[in-house]
Amino acid sequence: MTRPTARPGFGPPAGQSLEVGVIGNCAYSALIDSRARVVWCCLPRFDGDPVFNALLHPGEEASAWSIELEDFASSKQWYEPNTAVLRTQLFDTAGQCIEITDFAPRFHSRSRYFRPLTMVRRVKPVVGAPRIRVKLAPRFQWGAAPPTITRGSNHIRYVGPEFALRLNTDAPVSHILSHQPFVLSREHNFVLGADETLNDGIADTARHFEQETIAYWRTWSKRLAIPFEYQDAVIRAAITLKLSLYEDTGAIVAAMTTSIPEAPGSQRNWDYRYCWLRDAFFVVRALNSLSEVGTMEDYLRWLSNVVIGSRGEHIQPLYGIGLERELPESFVDGLPGYRGMGPVRVGNQAQEHFQHDVYGNIVLGAAQAFHDHRLLSRAGLAEFPYLEAVGEQAIRVYGTPDAGMWELRTRARVHTSSALMSWAACDRLAKIARTIGLPERAAYWHDHSSRMREEILAKSWCEERQAFAESFGGHELDASILLMVEVGLIDARDPRFISTVDAMEKSLCDGPYMRRYEAADDFGKPETAFNICTFWRIDALAKIGRKAEARQIFETMLAARNPLGLLSEDTHPVTGEMWGNFPQTYSMVGIINAAVRLSAPWDSCI
Repeated sequence: MTRPTARPGFGPPAGQSLEVGVIGNCAYSALIDSRARVVWCCLPRFDGDPVFNALLHPGEEASAWSIELEDFASSKQWYEPNTAVLRTQLFDTAGQCIEITDFAPRFHSRSRYFRPLTMVRRVKPVVGAPRIRVKLAPRFQWGAAPPTITRGSNHIRYVGPEFALRLNTDAPVSHILSHQPFVLSREHNFVLGADETLNDGIADTARHFEQETIAYWRTWSKRLAIPFEYQDAVIRAAITLKLSLYEDTGAIVAAMTTSIPEAPGSQRNWDYRYCWLRDAFFVVRALNSLSEVGTMEDYLRWLSNVVIGSRGEHIQPLYGIGLERELPESFVDGLPGYRGMGPVRVGNQAQEHFQHDVYGNIVLGAAQAFHDHRLLSRAGLAEFPYLEAVGEQAIRVYGTPDAGMWELRTRARVHTSSALMSWAACDRLAKIARTIGLPERAAYWHDHSSRMREEILAKSWCEERQAFAESFGGHELDASILLMVEVGLIDARDPRFISTVDAMEKSLCDGPYMRRYEAADDFGKPETAFNICTFWRIDALAKIGRKAEARQIFETMLAARNPLGLLSEDTHPVTGEMWGNFPQTYSMVGIINAAVRLSAPWDSCI
């Protein structure tokens, strides 16, 4: 519960932080702070125009949607259990209370998932007769264009240059337009979405949408094969990963924000609202481990378009969620940035990079579709040649310099992690070929994987450091080497891997936290810990027999989450504060993987 200094009347909004919740419906998402202020929402897609941009704009010109309580004293916030429906209670200095329910409708209707570009907000008095003020101020074109506003008896239209939003409400329209405080004597409903009239009454629509959305998420969560321990953490992580799916095309975004710095004032501000093939593979793998294969089926639709469209040639490390190849990087001068720490970037130059691990990530992401008998459309002989073309690319780029998985912009090396993923592509193709009855192709891919494995283990080993290095013939350490065990190149009990973990703990770890690499990059040495690396360390420790230490570090990471159970990309090892884009799929994947790895089995307790 937050308890800022109480101010009479209506005080300023809460400061910018990542203590925010996410709502969404696999079509769009919104971030809502601890006082129920909508501070970020891009439309009509994850990578669209932020019609609410207060997360990146600390000034008065920020666009946001607040429902403020007069004489605000404190708040508390939680998700309706096992759902993506967010509830916030605001308390005033006299003990009066209101409750705000926020969600994006999602449920099955008319033989498809109903996921409109609609945000529903329901506010009701809980204690007393408090006064509230509703301030709805969307803006368009990255904050540069205020809307043209028109009104009706129960609606307000906010017309922008490219699209319009309509608020249907049973609250007083005049008070909303004038920001006039009024007594909340009964429940009011706000339905913001496309410029269309509702088929039913406003209250009836909001109530029906809430009931159906809660039922959808509870049914979805009930089907997860979760571990015995850490259940709530796993369910919240799984729901958050599901919300990162853009169901229209099957793409999975790496995060829902842009330009949250990796560290204070670092200029490491990137746009993560796109689909990285690497990140998406880890999301699919984590959800598969919980028996949630529907996301994989959606993602494979998107991935197959990428693979077939490449025609056996170069594949980018990321694409737009609509399969866009060009994602030119630009700056938004009108937005000061998170806590004034610009720049604000749109687009991502990494689409120009050659990151050779991409081919292994494609094969790994698709492999289960050839083996899993639960799928409605299993992959087989018809799909295998396309995946083999990806494998041939993995062979061609193996052992050649690239930007690496950390997307270094000014340095190319033969990165061990990239070679590792080329091996993984060949290894999994051999296994797929055996499954679908192609022994000659299985032998072909096995020969390549065997050759690569021997070379990787030889060329990446640094005798001086007694560790596998980040590049062939290299000397520096990199947390991505821990993936050697994750994808099966080496046994966790191999003395060389154990020695590598020991070396990394001395050079990359700040207590429980782990940085990506030790060498300086384009912006100097990293200041914050990269959360997924900490989770890779947890997994490695568990596999080499140091499970008690792994659990301690995992407990630290669970404590590092925000009050709603969400993580960003990075954690500051001194302050414990979250930095980087949010919510970060990599980090939420780590929660699931660690919980599955460390939990006691169900049959140990029931």
